[in-house]
Amino acid sequence: MCGLAGVFASRGWSPEQLQRIALHMSGALAHRGPDDHGVWVDATTGIALGFRRLAIVDLSAQGHQPMRSASGRYIIIFNGEVYNHRELRRELESGGCIFRGHSDTEVILAAFDQWGIERAVRRFVGMFAMAVWDVSCRELSLIRDRLGIKPLFIYQRNGLVSFGSELKALLAGPEFDRTLDASALTSYLRYLYVPAPQSIFRHVVKLLPGHILRIVDPAAPLPTPSPFWSAEAAARAGQGAQFSGGDEDAITELETLLSEAVRLRMQADVPLGALLSGGIDSSTVVALMQASADRPVKTFTIGFDQREFDEAAHASAVAKHLGTDHTELHLTGADALAVIPRLAEIFDEPMADPSQIPTLLVCELARREVTVALTGDGGDELFGGYNRYVQGERLIAGFRHCPRVLRRFPASGLTSVSARTWNQVRDTVRSVFPVAGRPRMLGEKMHKLGDLLRAESTQGMYRSLLSAWQDPEDLVASRSRNGHSDATLENIPSLGLMEQMMLADQASYLPDDLLAKVDRASMAVSLEARVPILDHRVVELSWRLPRRFKVRNRRGKWILRQILYKHVPPALVDREKMGFSVPLQQWLFGPLRDWAGDLLLSGETDGILRSLVVRREWDRFLAGDSTNSAGIWALVMFRAWQNRWLKSVTDLAVQPVLTQAKTGRLNV
Repeated sequence: MCGLAGVFASRGWSPEQLQRIALHMSGALAHRGPDDHGVWVDATTGIALGFRRLAIVDLSAQGHQPMRSASGRYIIIFNGEVYNHRELRRELESGGCIFRGHSDTEVILAAFDQWGIERAVRRFVGMFAMAVWDVSCRELSLIRDRLGIKPLFIYQRNGLVSFGSELKALLAGPEFDRTLDASALTSYLRYLYVPAPQSIFRHVVKLLPGHILRIVDPAAPLPTPSPFWSAEAAARAGQGAQFSGGDEDAITELETLLSEAVRLRMQADVPLGALLSGGIDSSTVVALMQASADRPVKTFTIGFDQREFDEAAHASAVAKHLGTDHTELHLTGADALAVIPRLAEIFDEPMADPSQIPTLLVCELARREVTVALTGDGGDELFGGYNRYVQGERLIAGFRHCPRVLRRFPASGLTSVSARTWNQVRDTVRSVFPVAGRPRMLGEKMHKLGDLLRAESTQGMYRSLLSAWQDPEDLVASRSRNGHSDATLENIPSLGLMEQMMLADQASYLPDDLLAKVDRASMAVSLEARVPILDHRVVELSWRLPRRFKVRNRRGKWILRQILYKHVPPALVDREKMGFSVPLQQWLFGPLRDWAGDLLLSGETDGILRSLVVRREWDRFLAGDSTNSAGIWALVMFRAWQNRWLKSVTDLAVQPVLTQAKTGRLNV
C-alpha cells in the first residue's frame, strides 16, 4: 500500500517545476510510503506523477514506481494490491510477456499492454487506486477499485487537474481553492462523513468505487466517469440468479470462496497478521487464516478499562482457541485521549465516526510487529449484521402505511422524555427485573424511534436511522446551492427493505466511512490493511444468497456464523453486538469538556456554522437535555479540522488542538 499524487495541467510548466510539484505533493503522503519515492514528468503534455512506496511485494528496486510498461505506452502509479497477479502473470507469460521482477505493478502494466485498461481492470482481484498515463493517446486514466477500499481525490480548476490518495496531497499542490461545499458539510453533520462523490471542498470530488475517469484536456470540465462494476449491478445480477441449494451447499460455497480470498491476502514479502476483536467477522477471518497457515498467525487487539467498551477478553478467548500468536494491549483513558490531537491531521476530510480512535490505536499496536494486517470489515453490510437492518425493517414496515399525522403524537411522547431519563428508568427496572433492563442506550433508541415516526416517507424513515442530526441544515450558516448527498434506497422490485438498506450501505457508508477510516488510520502508521470479506466475488455471492442464509430468528450473519462454528465454539462468539467504539458522552462531560467547548465556540464569527444553534445544542447537552454525543462530536471534529486545514497552504505543521489532555483524567 502506498500514496500517489500528481497533476495534469495546461500551464506550460518546466520539467523542473513539475518535478518540484510532484515531490511536494507526494511528500505530504510520506506516512503512506516510507520505503521509497519516485517522480515521472512530461513537460510537453503537462503531466507529473509522484509516488511514495510501502514495499509489500517484491521489495527490490524492480517494484519502484512510477513504472513504465514494457511497450513504453503506459506509466503508472498504483496504491493497493492486485492479489491474483500470479495467475495473471502465468497467462501473460504464456502469451510471450517477459517480466523483470515479481511485483503486481509490472503485471498490471503487462495486462494493460495485452488487453487494454478497462478489460484488464475487470480481471483484477484486489484493492487499488491508480493513475495511468497513456503516452500514445495523451490520456490520463484515474481508476478506483470496486468497493472503494482505496481512496482517490480529484481537484479541477482553471486548467489544473490534481489528484491524490488523500486531500493533504492536493492541498500541497501548486494551487488549491479551499472554498467549502455547504451541501457536503450538511451531509457530514448528518452522517458523520462526507458521502462520495462530494468532498468537503467545492472543487474536489472523490472518484466513485468501480469507476474509471479518463481525462484528455485538463482545461475542460471533468468528464463523467465510466463504471466497470457497481454494488447495484451486483445486487440486480444476484437477484436474477438466486442460489438454489440447501444450507450445506451455501455454507460450502461461501467457505470455499472466502478461504480463497483470505489465502490470496496472505501473500506478502513482509510480516503479516490480523486485527482481532473477537466478533463474528474478524474471528472468521482469523480462523480461516490459521487454517491455511503453517505457523501461529499474529493477532492484535486492544482493551479498555470500561467493560461496556472492552472486547479484549473475547478476542483473547478466540485467539487461545485458534492457537494464534496473540498480542493484547490494555489502554488507559489517557492513552485514548492522547490520540485525539492527531485526528484532524490524519483525517484531512472531516470524519466523526468515534471508532476512528480505537482503530488507530490497534493499528499502532499491530505495526510494532507486522506491516500487513487483515481485518473483518464488510461482514455486517454483506450478511445483515446490523441490528437496524432487522429492527429497522420491522419498524419501517409497520409504520410507513400509518398516516404521519397519527404518528406525531407517540413521536412527541417518546422525545419529550429526555434520553437520560429513559436510561434512568432502564436502570431502575434492571435492578428489579434484570432481563427487562437489558437494552443498551435505551434513551437514544427511544429518541431514534421518535424521529423515525416523524418522517414523511420510507426514505425519510431510513435516513432518520442514520442521522446524527435530524435537521443538519439548521446548523449550517450558508444554504447549499445543490441538494446534498443523501442516503437513498434503490428501487429494485425484487429487493426487500432490509436488502435495500444493505445495498445503500455498501454504496456509501462502507466506502466513505468504514473503509476510509481504516485506510487513514492504518496508513497513518504505515500499515497495510486488507479486507478479505470484501473480495468482489464474495460480494457477488452474497447477493445471490436468499435472506434465509443471512438472517434467521431475527439474528444476522447466519452463514458466517456457521463457517466460524467449524473452528470456534459458539459460546465464545455468540453475544450481543458491541461495536468498536468509545465512551464519547462520558468524555465530553468530563476531560474533553473544556477543550470541546472552546472549539465549538471559537468560530462564532466565521459564518460557517450557525453559532447560536451550536451554542444552544452544546448547552442542552451539558444540561442533560440531550444525549446526542455523536452529533456534538461531529461539530467538535469539524471545528478541529477547520483549525487545522482552513489555514495557509504553507502551514503543514500539526496543530496542538488539545491542551486538556495533559491534565484531564479519563475513565474508559
